[in-house]
Amino acid sequence: MASSSRDTQNQLTGSSSKNTNSSKKAMAIAQYNADAQLLHAFEQSGESTKSFDYTTSMKSAKESVSDEQITAYLSRMQRGGRIQPHGCLLAVEERTFKIIAYSENAVEMLDMAPQSVPSTEEPQSQSQILTIGTDVRTLFTSASAYSLEKAAAAQKLSLMNPICVHCKNSAKPFYALVHRIDVGMVIDFEPLRTGDAFMSAAGAVYSEKLAMRVISCLQSLPRGDIGLLCDTVVQNVRELTGYDRAMMYKFHEDEHGEIIAEIKRPDLEPYLGLHYPATDIPQAARFLFMQNKVRMNCDYRATPVNVTQSQELTQPLCLVGSTLRASHECHSQFMVNMGSIASFVMSVIINGNDAAGGGSGRNSMKLWGLVVCHHTSPRAVPFPHRYACEYLMQAFGLQLSMELQLAAQLKEKRIFRIQTLLCEMLLRDGPIGIVTQSPSIMDLVKCDGAALYYRGMCWMLGMTPTEAQIVDIADWLLEYHGDSTDINTDSLTDAGYPGATYLGDAFCGMAAARINSKDFVFWFRFQTAKELKWGDTENHSSDKDDGRMHPSSSFKAFLEVVQRRSLPWEDVEIDAIHSLQLILRGSFQDIDDSGTEAMTHSQLKDSRLQGLDKLRFVATEMMRVIETATAPIFAVDSDGLVTGWNAKVAELTGLPVGEAMGKSLVQDLVFKESVETVKKMLYRALRGEEEKNVEMVLRTFGPQKQKKAVILVANACSSRNYTENIVAVCFVGQDVTSQKVAMDKFAQIQGDYKSIVQNPNPLIPPIFASDKSVCCSEWNASMEKVTGWTRDEVIGKMLVGEIFGGCCPLKNQGAVTEFTVLLHSAINGHEIEKFPFAFFDRKGNYVEALLTANKRTDADGQIIGSFCFLQMSASNYNRD
Repeated sequence: MASSSRDTQNQLTGSSSKNTNSSKKAMAIAQYNADAQLLHAFEQSGESTKSFDYTTSMKSAKESVSDEQITAYLSRMQRGGRIQPHGCLLAVEERTFKIIAYSENAVEMLDMAPQSVPSTEEPQSQSQILTIGTDVRTLFTSASAYSLEKAAAAQKLSLMNPICVHCKNSAKPFYALVHRIDVGMVIDFEPLRTGDAFMSAAGAVYSEKLAMRVISCLQSLPRGDIGLLCDTVVQNVRELTGYDRAMMYKFHEDEHGEIIAEIKRPDLEPYLGLHYPATDIPQAARFLFMQNKVRMNCDYRATPVNVTQSQELTQPLCLVGSTLRASHECHSQFMVNMGSIASFVMSVIINGNDAAGGGSGRNSMKLWGLVVCHHTSPRAVPFPHRYACEYLMQAFGLQLSMELQLAAQLKEKRIFRIQTLLCEMLLRDGPIGIVTQSPSIMDLVKCDGAALYYRGMCWMLGMTPTEAQIVDIADWLLEYHGDSTDINTDSLTDAGYPGATYLGDAFCGMAAARINSKDFVFWFRFQTAKELKWGDTENHSSDKDDGRMHPSSSFKAFLEVVQRRSLPWEDVEIDAIHSLQLILRGSFQDIDDSGTEAMTHSQLKDSRLQGLDKLRFVATEMMRVIETATAPIFAVDSDGLVTGWNAKVAELTGLPVGEAMGKSLVQDLVFKESVETVKKMLYRALRGEEEKNVEMVLRTFGPQKQKKAVILVANACSSRNYTENIVAVCFVGQDVTSQKVAMDKFAQIQGDYKSIVQNPNPLIPPIFASDKSVCCSEWNASMEKVTGWTRDEVIGKMLVGEIFGGCCPLKNQGAVTEFTVLLHSAINGHEIEKFPFAFFDRKGNYVEALLTANKRTDADGQIIGSFCFLQMSASNYNRD
């Protein structure tokens, strides 16, 4: 974290999300300023850069820089005009294929000079000269030129990569990696090494299979252990890529970084546990990692190659999406100083809302961290393995999002439980109970000490300032921040508290909640430096810190930045403090010097009674909604006896509400084949483990007896009483009887499956199939109806990217990754049942379904692809 980024953050702030978002935005803007200042200092140090002292420069990074310097800084990062020398680059006009820019090594690398290797194509002509204005298609074989034209016509260029091209003169093979920019297309050319097998666009399946082994390993890990998940990822990445060191680098909320997992060659210096200032990975670089999610540097000691461009271009060529873009000299110098000659970096991107425990949403992706690999000698990873790593990171990001969401939910539940207990103590023991009983206010959030300042007296817990100092802080808040009710800072010094110098290095962070006109609850934190240590202190002696750019100097710079500063208060902690403040203010507001606690108890009891009346009203409304719902809904008590049975489930089964009440769900209402499933589902739900999309088969009665059975896919919801004990389970179902019956008939047919797949009978559910390359091989009439896309339009296209993700957009990249994992799991022989799957049809309608996928075999039992069908809700299936 740069010094300049703290100025906004470390003012006393309130707990509203608006203030938090504003603070984060200001922090990011200030960080750009600091990054530009450091880069300017580096460039002013001369070619040798020996005069550049990283630690000293960090201290002066809070000085403001001009808008021109910021613009120049961003331009050098994104439009630096240089590439790595292991490949070459051409930029072309998309319509004419005329070259508008080329790297200076392209002529030699693409064998423009006559070679002794014979070619089946015509001899080199004047039109094959590589210069501005040359038609790029004339430089390669006719088949290669056609491949480039086909790629340029694609809506999503990324789906076409890599393109195999051969030089016209020598037939030398290259991977061509294409992406669009503002002025045309950029083509990165990477030579195929001897022994490399070519990877076609459909051959991406090979890379996905490489990643699937690791993904299966990640999915088998126990939930709730993010550390184990990260350790497993870096271990497998190192095995997949062969680098000397692999690390997980996490970005904290205040923008600084930390190595939280590492696996390395035994003789290398460990970096595990190191913290780095935010300027080590500038904001502009983080933006690049969001755009180009896998980044390889083959040799930091190699001289970069300049890019020559047309004089008609008004600004340097944008290299953001180029796989060959050269690093800035500052970063290269840092890597060489630490003995790393090559690196491979993968972005870890999560849903930004999931990290805070919120819901998902579009355009909320967040760079959570990086998986970083270092090597002590030059190293290049072939494209198939890089693609496999990118796919692995997408799957890891999804799993990490779920783990972070689970951790946030558990933290919120813990906070809620403590708040509830504090309320009970308040009722029983009065205000002093929240500091004299257990749990106390100190248990609410992570802190080193807490205090209650009430009616001129102090009750202190843990490590806190002295009573006199707490009184002084309270007086300062009342005098200078009288309009603020809840405030927090990670630096009392930066917040302007005049007595901060007397607190020394001990108490830097403070959160305060004002509970009435003069009384406060306080939480205190030590400075960050006391919380941190090197991964191996014996290997990090001070003589290594000579001011050069190196992990040791970065760590020292970080300690300089966090001196007299605590860890920042997290959003969930601020919200917890604010919630407790509202509870306490409501309890204390009517207590005056002559009042008694009995008045408070009476008012709280009245408030409780009013709350119960509101709950009764809500419960009545809820019952009305359930009774009239179009979905089958029923409930059972803790003994499994029916206590609720709505009109829809009565209609489906033929069992009236009156007769259903009191019957045993397991013994009286489900078929034998579902007994164990329902027992297990009920057992878990009564313990708070709510299962989703579980199939159960209900018996039929009376007028519905001819149907033999009703097949539901149900979700279980645990129902709690006012003491938070689970007393019942509610089941919300979806009727899939007709679709299930049709699929059972299909499964029994051993002959030509096409007679079923292509049957226009409306009872046949939507069905599609893939070959082993995940290209669409079947698409029945029901799929045409549901998606709006005909069979002829999709057969042969890739199910992932071209059909789902192209013709039928999915919600986000995470959904694309989940679908890819599912298809490969099915092809590998794993049956996938009732996976929630949603997409947008041809008209833009959002379609939700449950997806079941199985392997598809030939007459000899060999796997030839996957077979999938959708279970649709009636509203989606019957849509015109």
